[in-house]
Amino acid sequence: MTDIVDELQWRGLIALSTDEDALRKAFADGPVTFYCGFDPTAPSLHLGNLVQILTMRRIQQAGNRPLGLVGGATGLIGDPKPTAERTLNSPEVVAQWVERLRAQIAPLLDFEGPNAAVMVNNLDWTQGMSAIEFLRDVGKHFRVNKMIAKEAVSRRLNSDAGIGYTEFSYQILQGMDFLELYRRHGCTLQTGGSDQWGNLTSGTDLIHKVEPDAVVHALATPLITKADGTKFGKTESGTVWLDPEMTTPYAFYQFWLNADDRDVSKFLRIFSFRTHAEIEELERQTEERPQARAAQRALAEELTTLVHGADQTAAVVAASKALFGQGELGELDDRTLAAALSEVPHIRVAELGPVVDLFAEVGLVASKSAARRTVKEGGAYVNNVKVTAEDAVPAQEELIHGRWLVLRRGKKNLAAVEVTEG
Repeated sequence: MTDIVDELQWRGLIALSTDEDALRKAFADGPVTFYCGFDPTAPSLHLGNLVQILTMRRIQQAGNRPLGLVGGATGLIGDPKPTAERTLNSPEVVAQWVERLRAQIAPLLDFEGPNAAVMVNNLDWTQGMSAIEFLRDVGKHFRVNKMIAKEAVSRRLNSDAGIGYTEFSYQILQGMDFLELYRRHGCTLQTGGSDQWGNLTSGTDLIHKVEPDAVVHALATPLITKADGTKFGKTESGTVWLDPEMTTPYAFYQFWLNADDRDVSKFLRIFSFRTHAEIEELERQTEERPQARAAQRALAEELTTLVHGADQTAAVVAASKALFGQGELGELDDRTLAAALSEVPHIRVAELGPVVDLFAEVGLVASKSAARRTVKEGGAYVNNVKVTAEDAVPAQEELIHGRWLVLRRGKKNLAAVEVTEG
């Protein structure tokens, strides 16, 4: 591999660093033990977290040793939100979420070999510490004037919500994490998002005060933005999670497949493990034949396989093709089909009515007369079969898995009908 700093720069993954030349030398002298932290403030990680995990994976593949920290202690507090105090979760809930997050991170790192990854939990070094020990041994090294200058804190101080001591103290806890990992594992680098820069440097500052001879580093990735102004990792239905129960593999795949042409080059560099030449070729194809969506398709397949596995990717690719008449709908399993159809307009009915009524009710056309016109023009399909009669009524045996009809107008406009009992 090329120099890992050069690699991260080419991919647009360095927003801030404490000393890039010193970090480059540390990697060259390597291996470097480094860590990134993830707080269990939700039952799943999301695409923003995936940026950090895959950055860890890249640095590990360059011959360095990652520590994946899931914050059983910091997750009980949470770093300051931009607008208001966090709702604090119970220790039992946080402990459950710790295990869920660890299970999501583990498959994406390598836990074997000389640079095997290690999972750590900051509850291990905080739960036995008294408040007096925390204030005397750690708190004494932090200056309040510097703490309130941190962006996340100053923003809240200037808001109507203000900030409580609980969230204000978060940067001390994160700084202590770096110190403990330095002492326990020889960790000399912390990575994270640029919005965490104040917390990252809290750790380097603390180590320099407690261990004056230590050489440690912080590296921050940029926050990802989308060309259309919407927030990265968000869809109309909400956040894109890594948990398949919270965001189905089909919806996950569709997020990447629907990436804007203006964004796909950036997404490829940040998320894909393809070579520079392969990525540049996909960028060229996007520029010359954007309608083919070759880059989006490659990215969707790679990322869905990485997060959900090859079998799930094969299932969602088959579903994507079948919905548009390029495969057998009946061959899709019920769960994959249901996930796919949840992403298109759909209605629930107790019994089947005429096709024109269903087309109008689900919103594929503006009216029943428009539906009849669509049938007459040959543009109406039920389960990929062209509807030829304006008075057609689907039969019960046409229902896929006993409950679904897939409606299509023309080549691309999809909707679904679910027949429910009662």
